[in-house]
Amino acid sequence: MNRSRLPIGIQDFRTMREHDFYYVDKTPLISRLVSEGRYYFLSRPRRFGKSLLLDTLGMLFEGDEALFRGLHIHDHWDWSVRHPVVRLSFDGKYNEPGEIEGDIIEQLEGMERQYDLAPAPTSDTGARRLRNILDRLHRSTGQRVVVLVDEYDKPILDVLHDPDLAIANRDYLRGFYGIIKGSAHHVRFVFVTGVSMFSKVSLFSGLNNLEDISLNPRYATICGYTDNDIDEVFGPELAELDREEIRTWYNGYHWRGGERVYNPYDVLLLLRNREFRPYWFETGSPTFLFRMLMEKSVSPMQLENRMADMSLVSKFDVGDIGIEALLFQTGYLTITEEQKKRFRTFYRLDYPNLEVQLSLNDELLRYLDKTGTEPLDRGREFCALLEANDFEGFAKLLRSYLSGIPYQWHASGDLARYEAWYASLLHMCFRAVGADLRVEDASSHGRADMVVLTGGQVFIFEFKMANSEDNAETALDAAIAQMRERGYAGKYRGRGAPVHLVGVACGREARNLLEIRAELV
Repeated sequence: MNRSRLPIGIQDFRTMREHDFYYVDKTPLISRLVSEGRYYFLSRPRRFGKSLLLDTLGMLFEGDEALFRGLHIHDHWDWSVRHPVVRLSFDGKYNEPGEIEGDIIEQLEGMERQYDLAPAPTSDTGARRLRNILDRLHRSTGQRVVVLVDEYDKPILDVLHDPDLAIANRDYLRGFYGIIKGSAHHVRFVFVTGVSMFSKVSLFSGLNNLEDISLNPRYATICGYTDNDIDEVFGPELAELDREEIRTWYNGYHWRGGERVYNPYDVLLLLRNREFRPYWFETGSPTFLFRMLMEKSVSPMQLENRMADMSLVSKFDVGDIGIEALLFQTGYLTITEEQKKRFRTFYRLDYPNLEVQLSLNDELLRYLDKTGTEPLDRGREFCALLEANDFEGFAKLLRSYLSGIPYQWHASGDLARYEAWYASLLHMCFRAVGADLRVEDASSHGRADMVVLTGGQVFIFEFKMANSEDNAETALDAAIAQMRERGYAGKYRGRGAPVHLVGVACGREARNLLEIRAELV
């Protein structure tokens, strides 16, 4: 196979086709979209190829036949018809009132120049300019207009920390997008993309005819690379790379289709650098997510195997952001299983791949720990001490570690959350180093808080709270007795590996570890 250029950072369809870049042909899905409907919305995490998809649509409707030779759609398209295309991309900054209006007017002025339209009066609002442009383009070309909107939600997401401005930007966009529906007789096709799925009621009430294909299985692979894409398109680049390791690190995003997909950014950077790293994760800053986890008292352990119904996955609005929706839509969790119960659909959410699992836990520990300790170093130390059966050293390290992290949830007074807080910190240390970890692992009689498999041994943890040091022994007795009575070790004895029951007693008043007891069973 001949080698081409890797399209790192390329979102321009013309550049990819004219300058010998690898291109994954998405035109079979594009052909279906165009033939079956007119108004579409798609949500995908950042750097998933949404901008390239829109540019491909734009080039297609503009009728640039040469760019599509050799692709599926070439022989299924009427190249004699060319449509004017209005492109809007919200990639600026919107931190001040009025900036969104200024950006829209600037983009629409560019459209007027591109199509040689007389400039609109300077007093016109962005909404009036858009209405006039759609009208004039239709009349001057004789063809209805295609409208493509990229990063539609960025003016709101950028200012979620300022609810008043976020609401103002949202309300402005609601009126602006409503112009598109009001100009339906001038419009041939509309495609809107972004990261979040804002409620139609709050943002798209004026454009409520958008078909949301974000969770439509038929379009699950319209962005991202499938396993087949990797093998067929990028085959010449795979030499000396472990194919299974590529899957483990980067595959796993799932939007209800039959296939899981890779984030293109990860794949392209891996093929260039020949090194496994969290390329996609490093381009974002999940501080807002971490703050929400703390505010909503969501334990990081609860992120794994999390069940949510369809409404929770898509619940997103200013001042009413569901944690499931935020994690799913931003790409930190994905759908791993779908269950239908009577009239409702439920999704099981979990980390999409090793990149997100390692990186999210590592960064969350950095966010919490102000001492500058490297999470990877801490995780390796914990594993090494367990493998050496040095439970006294493990307790000493855990006690030191907990003392350096501010207690986030103590005000809740919820016993379960006290336990979850301590378990979560240890859980994140193990996750940050990729340890084989089972959370709330079920047996026939109950669920262990945490199971760690490392160094050819099994460590089953049970966390208990104690009011004071005087009650620590009682708490440990209860923890060990619970693990024994419920047979937590039974499912692991067949491995032929040593199994340790580890009771962890933490103090409500001390807000730290009190004592650890381990028993070999």
